[in-house]
Amino acid sequence: MLEKAERQRKAAPDQQRSAGYMPGFGNDFETESLPGSLPQGQNSPQKCNYGLYAEQLSGSPFTAPRGTNERSWLYRIRPSVRHTGRFTKIDYPHWKTAPHTPEHSLALGQLRWSPLPAPSQSLTFLQGIRTMTTAGDALTQVGMAAHAYAFNADMVDDYFFNADGELLIVPETGAFQVFTELGRIDVEPSEICLVPRGMMFKVTRLGDEKVWRGYICENYGAKFTLPDRGPIGANCLANPRDFKTPVAAYEDKETPCRVQVKWCGSFHTAEIAHSPLDVVAWHGNYAPYKYDLKTFSPVGAILFDHPDPSIFTVLTAPSGEEGTANVDFVIFPPRWLVAEHTFRPPWYHRNIMSEFMGLIHGRYDAKEEGFVPGGMSLHNMMLAHGPDFSGFEKASNGELKPIKLDNTMAFMFETRFPQQLTTFAAELETLQDDYIDCWSGLERKFDGTPGIK
Repeated sequence: MLEKAERQRKAAPDQQRSAGYMPGFGNDFETESLPGSLPQGQNSPQKCNYGLYAEQLSGSPFTAPRGTNERSWLYRIRPSVRHTGRFTKIDYPHWKTAPHTPEHSLALGQLRWSPLPAPSQSLTFLQGIRTMTTAGDALTQVGMAAHAYAFNADMVDDYFFNADGELLIVPETGAFQVFTELGRIDVEPSEICLVPRGMMFKVTRLGDEKVWRGYICENYGAKFTLPDRGPIGANCLANPRDFKTPVAAYEDKETPCRVQVKWCGSFHTAEIAHSPLDVVAWHGNYAPYKYDLKTFSPVGAILFDHPDPSIFTVLTAPSGEEGTANVDFVIFPPRWLVAEHTFRPPWYHRNIMSEFMGLIHGRYDAKEEGFVPGGMSLHNMMLAHGPDFSGFEKASNGELKPIKLDNTMAFMFETRFPQQLTTFAAELETLQDDYIDCWSGLERKFDGTPGIK
């Protein structure tokens, strides 16, 4: 089956590309793939055109405030009750869910990994997911999990939805298509894709990479939204118009298929006789989207000092405490460094938040070596971290002229909850045992005399 899909993918790549997108963040969209398939003036007519079924997909309680109320009306070939059957339990042993009790002996510390090894066997997107950390409690809808993935095969007749949270996918290498109930999204490195909680999708490869690799934030809590800009004002950071939601597209396939579900940390599958991606038209504001990280407009200090990294927040998932995120998605993009009399990289610090970082391409300015594209690091709450010795020396002694920090894209999943390390992460062969040594050269410079040393 995988060989057949590979031949089809290479024979007709243009037909698999997404037809288009609608711009805007949190908009109320409407789209149809057949003329007249979207009802006008009402949501649930007695009989829908083309013999379609009307169905609502709710991403919030019915009574949620208007600003956070999310739902979409779908007009589909079969209702979703026909896209499930008798479930049987299955296992994805490397995908863990909070609350998660660590089963390893690795002691607390600052941690860093080189990239996941390429798969030695055929793995789909789902099969290639490896949980690195979990935080909070999916059962009470707080916290998150940080995953890495590496895959080399398509989901052909397999479809998936996650009832535990939304999935923020951050590719590091390899473009692919996320075919959701509401349409197709093509995503490539330096772009992100978000699939809402409960939405069916499958992932197929685009291009000719040897391995498709990246990161996932599984957000159990309130959905990701744009951060308030405060004194920054109406513009910059991630602008709403740069978020792209797919137009309606459907798959009319009458062959044996499998629907897989993640629910409260367990996995289940059901056999069906058709594709569940059969939404011909839809309208609403509960929808997947993608965003090009290169369109992020950074702001920063233009005279002195390094501002807090919160200025690089692309998306935030709020918690019940104002100003304290369930999880933030933060990037460190190309930008000009111009501050005078200033140590320009991120300063040394300890933080109430816990930080899981990844590198998409280039080099992160606080680490001169060891942190490579596809790599990961974890700095849990109140554990000190900051520039390595080489980075400190370079930034402390370099000429303070305007410098373009280019060819770089790092990111961070930052949460208010401590991140528990999985056994897989603790025993991963790419764990860098010598990471702590990157700060060993930071020796005492104090000698009790005035003046800068």
